[in-house]
Amino acid sequence: MPATLSLTRIWGGLDSRIDRIAMGMSGLCFAHCLATTIFLAVFSAAGGLLNPAIHEIGLTLAILFGVVALGRGIMSHGYMMPAVVGAFGIGIMAGALSLPHGEFETWWTLVGVALVALGHDLNRRATY
Repeated sequence: MPATLSLTRIWGGLDSRIDRIAMGMSGLCFAHCLATTIFLAVFSAAGGLLNPAIHEIGLTLAILFGVVALGRGIMSHGYMMPAVVGAFGIGIMAGALSLPHGEFETWWTLVGVALVALGHDLNRRATY
């Protein structure tokens, strides 16, 4: 039985770290969206300099971290709410990619990122 307890502690610590990394990535995404919007508003002619692939890569990373951390959370603590909130945020982020670049895309992305971070925070708190 003691081996099970140590394995639970290991997974609990790993889950917490993955959620913390995912929340940090959400914060970086949030800062990127705001900085890019301000940058493009000030230097609108520089819009072609940014690589749009960063958005697809960021969404792919959000999906991967979400599946690992939030899915593992369901298996660990049994609560669906963190995964539902996180998946809703990822869906909003994916939908924002289909919008033309501009104010609405930025705001919807920020809403999605905030929901993903909230889902990871709820997951981290439910683990304890």
